[in-house]
Amino acid sequence: MIRSILVVCRGNVCRSPVAAAMLQQRLPHCQVSSAGLTALVGQGVEPSARALAESAGFDVSGHSARQLDAQHLAEADLVLVMSDEQRRMISERWPQAIGKVMRLGYWLAQGEGLDIPDPYRRPAEAFQRAHQLIDEACNQWIQRLSITGSPLRG
Repeated sequence: MIRSILVVCRGNVCRSPVAAAMLQQRLPHCQVSSAGLTALVGQGVEPSARALAESAGFDVSGHSARQLDAQHLAEADLVLVMSDEQRRMISERWPQAIGKVMRLGYWLAQGEGLDIPDPYRRPAEAFQRAHQLIDEACNQWIQRLSITGSPLRG
């Protein structure tokens, strides 16, 4: 049973805090948090990402970016990353965690999977696209976790 989810991106100010807020609201029985591989420690959610999240009903106001570490990985039952590259980076630095690290976009594109592109310092359209993909990906995870309790079944 998945009880703790960690969402990881690069800076922990755009994608992962938004995904964490979406998952937390829709999976209240889980503890959901986020961190960054190269976190902009202490910063809140980037204003464009925050505006999109809040307009969709997700509260990210209390977020403060934090750096990913071994303890965060050890405490999570499931770690969701934004790209295959991030999965590889985690596996190289913390090989003991790789069995529970999956892409957030794993179920997208009819099961082919997609990376969620980083919108940081890009135009509004990049934030809108990332937000849309995050929402779709979270819905897929929620559906699977709510039905089976495990991402690796059904």
